[in-house]
Amino acid sequence: MDTSEVAFEADVELDSEALPREQQQAKHNTKAEEAAKRATPGVKVNQLSEQELASERSPLLPRSPTSNDGEGEEEEERRPSWPGSIEFAHLPWYRRPSIWWVLCPFFIMACAFGGIIAPKMNLILDLVCREYIAERSMVPGFTMAPVDFNGGDNDQCAIPEVSARTSMFNLWGSVIAGVLSAITAPKLGALSDRYGRKCILIATSLGTISGEVITICAATFPAKFPVWLLLASYALDGLTGSFLLAMSIANAYATDCTPPNMRNVAFGYFHGCLFTGLALGPILAGYIVKWTGKIAIVFWVLAGVHVCFVLFVGMAVPESLSKKRQQLAREKHEYLMSQRDPNRDWINQLRSLNLLEPLRILRPKGPGSSRALRRNLLVLSAVDTIVFGVAMGSIAVVIIYVRQQFGWESFESGEYMTIVNSSRVICLLVVLPLLTRLVRGKSDQRPTKNTGCDHFDLFIIRFAIFFDVLGYLGYTLSRSGAPFILSGVIASIGGIGSPTLQSALTKHVPADRTGQLLGAIGLLHSLARVVAPAVFSAIFAATVGNFKQTVFVCLCATFFCAFIVSWFIQPGVFYDEDNADHEEEEEEQEAAWCRNRFAIVDAVADVGRHVRDIVSRR
Repeated sequence: MDTSEVAFEADVELDSEALPREQQQAKHNTKAEEAAKRATPGVKVNQLSEQELASERSPLLPRSPTSNDGEGEEEEERRPSWPGSIEFAHLPWYRRPSIWWVLCPFFIMACAFGGIIAPKMNLILDLVCREYIAERSMVPGFTMAPVDFNGGDNDQCAIPEVSARTSMFNLWGSVIAGVLSAITAPKLGALSDRYGRKCILIATSLGTISGEVITICAATFPAKFPVWLLLASYALDGLTGSFLLAMSIANAYATDCTPPNMRNVAFGYFHGCLFTGLALGPILAGYIVKWTGKIAIVFWVLAGVHVCFVLFVGMAVPESLSKKRQQLAREKHEYLMSQRDPNRDWINQLRSLNLLEPLRILRPKGPGSSRALRRNLLVLSAVDTIVFGVAMGSIAVVIIYVRQQFGWESFESGEYMTIVNSSRVICLLVVLPLLTRLVRGKSDQRPTKNTGCDHFDLFIIRFAIFFDVLGYLGYTLSRSGAPFILSGVIASIGGIGSPTLQSALTKHVPADRTGQLLGAIGLLHSLARVVAPAVFSAIFAATVGNFKQTVFVCLCATFFCAFIVSWFIQPGVFYDEDNADHEEEEEEQEAAWCRNRFAIVDAVADVGRHVRDIVSRR
C-alpha cells in the first residue's frame, strides 16, 4: 500500500470518528443555551403554527366534507383564540388570568390616587406656612395669625414667600421620587418577567402604604411634625416604583392575556380607569373632608384601599405568567449573567450601574433584530415620552393660568377638569373599542401571531397627536372660558394615543421581554415626571408678565414635533423569533462543521507528517 492510500484511509477513518464526536461536543456546549431558549415566556407557545395545533387535535380519520354534525364548528369555538391562553385553557374561570381581575381594583386605586393630590398639597402648604411663621416670629414687630389645622381658610398663607417655599418642596419631592423610581422601575419591571406580575404589584402597593403612614402622622400631628420628614414618603414611594410602575405592570398583565390586535383596547381600559379616578377622586375626597372635618381621614382611606388591593391581588387574582414560563425566564437570565466576566474591574462594575442601562432594550441587536426594529422602538418610545411629559407638565400650568386669566376658583376649575377628563374617558372606553371592533373585528376573527405595529395603530397614533395639537392651539387662541373648555375637550381626544403607543411598543419585542420593555418606558416616564413640569413651569413663570399664552405655544410646538416624528414609524416590523432561532441554529451548525473540518485537516496533516517520517527513515 503506497503513501497516498495510507493517507486516504486515515482521512476517511478520522473523518468518520471526528464528526460525531465534534457534533456531540457542540451539542453539549449549547445545552445551557437551549435550556434558556427552548420555551421562553410567550415564545414557544406563540411559535406553534396553526398546522401544528391542528395536527395535535386532528382525528386519525378525516371527517367527510359533507358532514353536517357541526362538531368541527363547536371544536373551533372551544379552541382558545389567543395562543398565550393555551396554558390556562384547562383551568376554571376563577383561576384563569384576565384583565377584568385587575381592572376593577385598579380603578379603585386610581380614585384613591387622584383623591389625595389636593389634600396632600394643602397639607404641605399648611406645614410650610407654619414653619415660615415660626421663623418670622423671631423678627421684632412681626405679627401673623397661627395656622389653623382644623379646616380654617388660612388666608395668611396665601403669600408669595409661602408659595415659593411650597413649590420648592414639591420640586424636591418630585425629584426624589422620580430619580428613585427611574432606578427601581426598570429593575422591578424585569423582575416581573421572572417572578410574575402579582408580586411586583403587591410590592408597589406596600411602598405606597409605607409612605402614607408618614403622611398620616403629619396630618394627625400637624402642629409638631417637621415638614422635611414628608420627603421620606416620597422616597418610599419612589423606591417601589410609585403609581406609574403599578400601571406599567398592569399593562404587562394585560399583555400576557390579550392578543396583540386587541391590546390597544385593553390598555385603553386602564387609561380610562386612570382618568376616571382622577376625575372622581377629588370629588370623593372633598366630600370625605367635608363630612368628617379632618383631612387625615383621606390618607387613612388611601392606605385602606391599598391594603385591600394587596389582599385581593394576593388571594384572588390569578397570575398571568405560569410557573413554567417564570422558571424558563429565570434560567435564561442566569445564563446571560453567567456570560459576563466575573473578573471585571471596578470601572466596568460602575458602568453596569448606569441608570440608562435599561434603555438598551430599545436598541436590540443580534439575530431577529433589524435596523427598522430599532428605529421603530426609539421613535415610539420618544413619542410616548413626549405625550406623557406634556400631559404631566401642563397640569399645574393650566390650573394657574385659568385662575389668572379667567378668575376661576376651585369650583370652576373642578368643572373644567371634570368635563375634560369625562371626555377623555368616553374616548378611551367607547370610541377606541368601537373603532378597533369595526376595523379588526372580534379578537378570534384575525390571526393572533404578532406582526408588529400595523396601519391601524399608526392611524390612531397620528390621529390622536393631531387632536392634541389642535387642542393646545385652541388654548393659545382662547380668550374666554367657553372656548378654553372646548379646546380641552378637543385635546382629550388625543388620550387614545397613549394606550395605542404602549400597545404598539409591546408588539415589537418577545413576550418574555414585555416587563423589561415597560420598565424602560417607566424609566422614561419617571424622567419626564421630573423634567417636564420644571421646564414648562419655568417657561410660564418667565413669560407670564408679557404673553401668558407662550407656554401653550411651546406645548403645541412639542406635540407638532411628535406628530412629525410619528411618520417615521414603519408598519410590519417586529422581533422575528423564528428567524432568530433559525439563524442561531445555522451559525452553530456552521461553527461545528468548521471545527470538524479543521480537526480533520489537522489529523490528515499529522498522518502525512508521520508517513513522511516513515518514508524518510526507510
